[in-house]
Amino acid sequence: MGNPDLKMIDGDKNANTSSKLLDRVNVPSDLKQFNNKELCQIAGELRTATIETVSKTGGHLGASLGVIEITTAIHAVFDTPHDRVIWDVGHQAYPHKLLTGRKDRITTLRTENGLSGFTKRAESEYDAFGAGHSSTSISAGLGMAIGAKHKNIKKHVISVIGDGAMTAGMAYEAMNNAGDLDARMIVILNDNDMSIAPPTGALSKYLAKLVSGKTYRGARETVKKALSNAPQPIRKAAAHAEESARLAMGAGTMFEDMGFYYIGPVDGHDMNALLPILRNLRDQDDDAQFPVLIHAVTQKGKGYHPAEQSSDKMHGVAKFDVVSGAQSKSTPSAPSYTSVFANSLMREARNDKDIIAITAAMPSGTGLDKFEQEFPERTYDVGIAEQHAVTFAAGLACEGLKPFAAIYSTFLQRAYDQVVHDVAIQKLPVRFAIDRAGLVGADGATHAGSFDIAYLGCLPNFVLMAASDENELSLMTHTAAAYDDGPIAFRFPRGEGIGVEITAPKILEIGKGYIAREGNNGIALLSYGGRLQECLAVSDCTVADARFAKPLDTKLIDDLCKNHHTLITIEEGSRGGFGSFVAEYLSHSGKLDNGSLKFRTMTLPDHFADHAAPLAQYAYAGLDSAAIKNLIKSIR
Repeated sequence: MGNPDLKMIDGDKNANTSSKLLDRVNVPSDLKQFNNKELCQIAGELRTATIETVSKTGGHLGASLGVIEITTAIHAVFDTPHDRVIWDVGHQAYPHKLLTGRKDRITTLRTENGLSGFTKRAESEYDAFGAGHSSTSISAGLGMAIGAKHKNIKKHVISVIGDGAMTAGMAYEAMNNAGDLDARMIVILNDNDMSIAPPTGALSKYLAKLVSGKTYRGARETVKKALSNAPQPIRKAAAHAEESARLAMGAGTMFEDMGFYYIGPVDGHDMNALLPILRNLRDQDDDAQFPVLIHAVTQKGKGYHPAEQSSDKMHGVAKFDVVSGAQSKSTPSAPSYTSVFANSLMREARNDKDIIAITAAMPSGTGLDKFEQEFPERTYDVGIAEQHAVTFAAGLACEGLKPFAAIYSTFLQRAYDQVVHDVAIQKLPVRFAIDRAGLVGADGATHAGSFDIAYLGCLPNFVLMAASDENELSLMTHTAAAYDDGPIAFRFPRGEGIGVEITAPKILEIGKGYIAREGNNGIALLSYGGRLQECLAVSDCTVADARFAKPLDTKLIDDLCKNHHTLITIEEGSRGGFGSFVAEYLSHSGKLDNGSLKFRTMTLPDHFADHAAPLAQYAYAGLDSAAIKNLIKSIR
């Protein structure tokens, strides 16, 4: 696995031995042969292996380093895959993959036909639940726990969720339900950023072990049963006394109030603290039916100095040099679409004090970190709470402000009810900047922006735009800032632009596209979004940029139909989107009645796209210039 003595890898002295215990671990059951000291060594070796792997593949490094000990302890104590472990989001699951039979394929991480960057049920029986979006682990775990109960099967269920994911309401909905059902499950809160009372010293470790043991829990349950028929004042006083005692031990009353038995805070990097707690919970009596929350304090990037010192804990990285931490990122030939949006929004905000920017825990991903530097009082990061972000924006719009909700296409799906009820029905002028539209490469199906054209296009009162290049994105940002007649959305892809000049801002006429090139072969290509350059690569065809999916530029469509015998639409979205809107117009206007017009749509195929390089993804999807040429040949 390489040199474990790298100076930049700190805190894992047990890894610096000639004997690699990790080499003897192919599946989690192999961990059962090792004692606590050896498991600590394995955790150190696992950290080194994770760093070396991600240095070659890129990916989510910081989060994976933060759960090395938790991962090792869970698999050493519990009987996976019979016992279920669910990793919230899944981008911290690289160590889990290394321990669960995938060492020989780990260097294929996030590559075409390789391992997914997230947990994936089709990939391994050890991936109990697929993930890519956050805050789902407790709900899924509860379902598994109740499922096992219905089948009368003894099964431990462990959900590992980060403190960031706990900003989403879904996590609390699940906890509320779990506490009400007295479900037998374990939630490990991986607190790597906002710990309030971190554990210190041997006493804290002892207390956490004590409250997880049978003696304390047995006494607690006995007292509860004895007081069950006591008068209310006595029961209330006893509960208050226990609460005070638990607070002295660092317990969390919020979780207790939701019906969880709270343990912690504990040091999430101390195997000698984690192992006895997990063993106590594994060995609890069969009649102990209640959910448990372990509050584990961890550090993103733990054990690797560059990651520990990084402001974002090297959350997502390209390939990098292990010794220096320097990432091998290529020099961009053009600015990214995200940076163009950020710069355009800052330009608008300098001239309009009512512009407000909103992100859901993705300030750097959406470019709003730059906006916040200049306009901190007008930037709101609401956490992983897209539902709240949208309705919060609606409330701002009610007060005459101009909110821009910058949310990835795939994440906006989480707030669809709010988009419908709180924005569209009330015709509120919320501006949606939809980043990562279309296919996104290594993050695969869970992060692809495939559906926003379809799911927004069916809503009354919406205006939909799509940028074909970075200048168009700048113009659409300016147009959205000036539009006050209802909600407006503009989508743009991940990655670099094509290198066009950014012109002076002008307001686009709503619902009007343009002819990008006149052709002479009787075939018209009508592009919506980032496939315009692929259309222009097909010679002799007329190429038009629709700009708008809603409202459609029906005059442009009429002109294309009048002067061409074939019309082809192309978009970076699913079936049911732009092409469907055009087909509906052609059908209702009678342009398909006499059979003189040949019409075809090119969309993403009706399946989820696996991770691969973006160019390869679009080739497989049939949305590149070669696919356009092949379609034209088949029509003739």
